[in-house]
Amino acid sequence: MGNEPRLSRQTISVLEALLMEPGTWRYGYDISRETGLKSGTLYPILMRLTGNSWLETRWEGSESGRPPRHMYRLTANGRRESSRFLEKASERGFLAQPEGSRA
Repeated sequence: MGNEPRLSRQTISVLEALLMEPGTWRYGYDISRETGLKSGTLYPILMRLTGNSWLETRWEGSESGRPPRHMYRLTANGRRESSRFLEKASERGFLAQPEGSRA
């Protein structure tokens, strides 16, 4: 893909959640709970971010009868680009809080 993701409140919400713990592998379900996004909105965003090389993915092996789960985390490029993307969102008034107040 190689194009920047759409500047939407949903994408911003996902990036903010991922930047809270940028090196940590996260389940889609956890990101969904944190952002309040339903799977039909969240997973296309995660797929676009993966296609842009902002996210890396892996499957967690199944345990005690559970199916394997897909996990996500920001790449080094994804961390840089996410910060830049959120700065742009802030400049355009998309963020409720200034970028410097995020953890």
